[in-house]
Amino acid sequence: MSEFLSAREVCQRLREVALGVLAFEICEVIAESGLTAVNIEGWHLLLDFAEGRLHQCEYARSCAGVEASLDTWQRYGTDPVSLLSTWELAQIERLLREANRVHA
Repeated sequence: MSEFLSAREVCQRLREVALGVLAFEICEVIAESGLTAVNIEGWHLLLDFAEGRLHQCEYARSCAGVEASLDTWQRYGTDPVSLLSTWELAQIERLLREANRVHA
């Protein structure tokens, strides 16, 4: 079995952003697909963020190069965004909305 990022590992990075422990930056907004590429201190995530709502994480790669995608997480029952608390999700959505305004 090959090594891949678990949904919990990716969720932890998102939690740390929500808590202000880690910083993130938007790398690219792909408006027609609703996807937003972000960098969280060396971790690269592709988030489905449309109409001000974070729906799911499509892909993640750690700074060590370990990867996983939505297909992998769904096989094991969940995606990283679904593991966030309501407050954490609201914080991430607020940060993404603010960063999208600046990035646009």
